[in-house]
Amino acid sequence: MSNPKLTIWNNLQYDVPAALVVFLVALPLCLGIALASGAPLFSGLIAGIVGGVVIGVLSKSPLSVSGPAAGLAVIVLNAIQTLPSFEAFLLAVALAGIIQVGLGVLRAGVIGDFIPSAVIKGMLAAIGLILILKQIPHAVGYDSDYEGDQSFAQTDGRNTFSELWLMMQEQLLPGAILISVISLVFLFWWDKKQPKQQNFLRYLPGPLVVVLFGIVANQLFTQFAPSLAIHAEHMVTVPVAGSPAAFLGQFKAPDFSYISNSQVWITAVTIALVASVETLLCIEAIDKLDPFKRVSPTNRELMAQGAGNFVSGLIGGIPITSVIVRSSANVSSGGRTRMAAILHGVLLLLSIVAIPHLLNLIPLSALAAILIAVGYKLTKPEIFINKYRKGFPHLVPFVITIVAILFTDLLKGIAIGLFFGSIFVVWRNYKAAVSITSEGLNYLVRIRKDLSFIHKYEVKRALSDIPDDAFVILDLTRINFVDLDNAEIINDFIAGAEFRGIRVKVKALPESKIIKHINIPSYESLRTTPA
Repeated sequence: MSNPKLTIWNNLQYDVPAALVVFLVALPLCLGIALASGAPLFSGLIAGIVGGVVIGVLSKSPLSVSGPAAGLAVIVLNAIQTLPSFEAFLLAVALAGIIQVGLGVLRAGVIGDFIPSAVIKGMLAAIGLILILKQIPHAVGYDSDYEGDQSFAQTDGRNTFSELWLMMQEQLLPGAILISVISLVFLFWWDKKQPKQQNFLRYLPGPLVVVLFGIVANQLFTQFAPSLAIHAEHMVTVPVAGSPAAFLGQFKAPDFSYISNSQVWITAVTIALVASVETLLCIEAIDKLDPFKRVSPTNRELMAQGAGNFVSGLIGGIPITSVIVRSSANVSSGGRTRMAAILHGVLLLLSIVAIPHLLNLIPLSALAAILIAVGYKLTKPEIFINKYRKGFPHLVPFVITIVAILFTDLLKGIAIGLFFGSIFVVWRNYKAAVSITSEGLNYLVRIRKDLSFIHKYEVKRALSDIPDDAFVILDLTRINFVDLDNAEIINDFIAGAEFRGIRVKVKALPESKIIKHINIPSYESLRTTPA
């Protein structure tokens, strides 16, 4: 049963400020990812609005926020370039949504449950580092790459680190640096100061103050210090419609005449699978950040994401997933329920309708400061210290996942992290499944874990080390499962025991399922137990 104190109407004092922060983070990301995808900028805003409102209403995830994701940018760019028209691409997006709904019905959301905790924590820390590394150029006025870029290898042939090197060789913008540095100092100070406030300031979002400061500071630069002024190419760029008709004209509908086009279906399946995987990864990660330790229903989330992509495709938006950057910004800003996600979508809609000119006065350096602060919260030094204290098996997959994501992208890095994480999972499960205690020729062989194929060597070695003429108690009372390979090893040992003068007594619970696989010897036929 859900906690009545965590309903969407009881937490507006937390969700409204969080929604403002997520809106400020999401706005440039929607535009940047649309630009990188080769789609109209407005289609990125449509996806952000649908991700907030439609998916926010249908989802049961309290903290996840959805919108266009950088991980799909290359797929979308290739699809737009190869499909007959943008409207054909929109059809693929809508079909991808239907496929995702089907995946939810088929309960494919269980995939997220098989990801080791160390890999998920590594993913969050990697995203934090990427945010810092990718936003530093924007913070100093070097805006050569789009907002939302998270891949190591960039489309211009550069990478995350070479971009930083080139940045230092360029003429940076003193005004942008001044705004971002002051904003960062304020945000870190505000995080420590704000919880102590007992008035309305407790709910005032620091990022909103930063954005307003950035706008005002740049206007003052323009008037009184032109050398510090930040110009349009370093500002948010929201499409401005000259009339209501022009605004509505930015919405597009899919072309259903391409329904039989095989490339449309291939694109739809690709988008559905990649978007679903990214969503499940994000849900798993954000649930671990939830201070109330709630668990999101993943199958319901897939269906909500499918509905969102279906609607986005119908009205001209690019594909949507649950996004770690927006979601972690929601958590770090104190959001408590899905109302924060819904309100952020409403704010996106209202802002592009009512105040696009004002939005275009926001310096990217101010938004970069906000994202750097979010990134720091995801990759604090304390996180690494905690992983070190948990030990080598937890630390290594954590670090490998971070490094892999930093030098590839989210999905490839997670795959590498899963591979090494699985090795450690197998190693931990393999280790010490069998314990042997002996006194003279009396042996107690205790199986302490359910036996799978990975334990074959250990079981065979332990039983083969029993000397001739011994008395053995084989204790299986602590396990509920023995795979057929290990059952065969145990049965072979029991069958061969009489030829070696070994007396065997098997202890197993009468109701245990393993009894039907083990040939338990008759106790009456055993010789007297040695003294």
